[in-house]
Amino acid sequence: MVGRVKQGQTSAGSPRLGHDLIARPRLATPGGKKTQETMRHDSGRRRIVLTVAMFAMAFSVVAGRLVTLGMAPGGNDTQIAAASTNTDPVQRRDIVDRNGEVMATDIITASLYADSRKVMDPGETARLLALALPELDQVSLEEKLSSERAFVWLKRDMTPREQVAVHNLGQPGLGFQREQKRVYPNGRVASHVLGGVDIDNRGTSGIEHYIDRSGVMSGEPLVLSLDLRVQHALQTELRVAMEEFSALGAAGVVMDIHTGEVIATASLPDFDPNDPTTASDRARFNAATLGVYEMGSTFKAFSVAAALDSGRIQLSTQYDAREPIRISRFTINDYHAQKRFLNVPELFMHSSNIGTAKMVLELGREEHRSFLGSLGLLARTNIELPESGRPLLPASWTDVSAMTISYGHGLSVTPLQVVTANASLVNGGFAVGPTFLRRQQPLERTRVMASDTSDAMRALLRLVVERGTGRNADVPGYPVMGKTGTAEKARAGGYARNALLTSFLSAFPANDPKYAMLIMFDEPQATENTYGYATAGWNAAPVTSRVVRRIAPILGLRPVQNWASPVQSASFATVE
Repeated sequence: MVGRVKQGQTSAGSPRLGHDLIARPRLATPGGKKTQETMRHDSGRRRIVLTVAMFAMAFSVVAGRLVTLGMAPGGNDTQIAAASTNTDPVQRRDIVDRNGEVMATDIITASLYADSRKVMDPGETARLLALALPELDQVSLEEKLSSERAFVWLKRDMTPREQVAVHNLGQPGLGFQREQKRVYPNGRVASHVLGGVDIDNRGTSGIEHYIDRSGVMSGEPLVLSLDLRVQHALQTELRVAMEEFSALGAAGVVMDIHTGEVIATASLPDFDPNDPTTASDRARFNAATLGVYEMGSTFKAFSVAAALDSGRIQLSTQYDAREPIRISRFTINDYHAQKRFLNVPELFMHSSNIGTAKMVLELGREEHRSFLGSLGLLARTNIELPESGRPLLPASWTDVSAMTISYGHGLSVTPLQVVTANASLVNGGFAVGPTFLRRQQPLERTRVMASDTSDAMRALLRLVVERGTGRNADVPGYPVMGKTGTAEKARAGGYARNALLTSFLSAFPANDPKYAMLIMFDEPQATENTYGYATAGWNAAPVTSRVVRRIAPILGLRPVQNWASPVQSASFATVE
């Protein structure tokens, strides 16, 4: 008899099927267990791969950050520059001479900085940097790297070799910034005119300062009035002569007498603007434009011009130069005393202090002063360089001061001012405004003296070279005219007899003047070749000749033959 099967139980005593069997079915096949294991392995592999990928991404981010904060990629200089932390700074405009020759330009350099917050080990980083850059102090480096500052300079203007060396250290927290560095391809040539820039490439002196002041920092090159070839010749001759005469210093200026353009100027000792930190204060001083000096007998040219231009004094007018002038506590003597009456050409040729002083007294001190002012000798010259000296005038313009100023004592001016005034004497009588920039258009000219006065001054200046103290300045084919000046340097309580300032103020060629020039020496010494003399006729005059020989052909001047000198005219027939 078959019994009833109770609910939840099979007939063979099998477990209950009911809802439990339906809710949790079991895989009865042998392969079911293997499939579960495979799924567990696949899940584990996926977790491992995901973990590795996450670590790889994390390391990539860290590595990328270290590269950004640390170094540019290693390799050649171009790669290093390209991986800099900032874009190229604005390039400072080039400076070129009147012929387009580059005198100053910018190059890209790298400067090393640190974000000290990201430096892991300041002591170790400082040690490694000091090894790579021996000029840096390890203690100072460690202080900077420990400062917790976001930005601190470590070294500016690095060389590519230095940059690679630091990059290869692999230290985090270091970085390079691209900067402009000013370079001067010609070294010392025209260093005082060019001036210099500071560590941030801002102009501090010379034409570099003018560029900042003008507000035109970039763009087309700034064209100077200088001729690099003439500049080199002038500087070379002055350097040789300075050594020859054991002088403390030397200065020279060459100017176009019609435009006022300074073609060349030098002040020795000088400096290399590529390495200004090694220059002494004296070397950085521009004697040609900033220094003010009592210029001695060169001033007689301006005094004679003032007298002749007044119309009351003629070339034939005579002055008693037989005895020294004694006035108050002063005595005025002649170095080349003639002890006789001298007409104007004679007092100029023999450089008579006595005759010149009496001539200015006859002219009148106020008229003399006014004429000097019209030549730009009594006020600071307006030029592009900030280094422009202010003349030292007497506290009171008395008869005594007028007499001493007539022959170059008691009034101190710059060499540039003297050359500028001389340009007016020989260019037909027109005022000249000096400039260090090339002038494309002629300026309106203002007359400051009669053309007849200018003609007379040309003849007088040529007379000094043909028959007077300037004989050593002449050049065959390029006749020179000029005036010597030898002044004792002022000292406390008086003047030093053995400390001379010698100069030769000239213009050339005398047959058709184009250029004015001044050569000056500070305390030159006598030599065997100068027969024991240290005066201008024996040093500044012959150096003038050497300079003219070199630069006249460069300037395109053609030699002249059989020139009829004005000294041969009737006006100079009585000159002895």
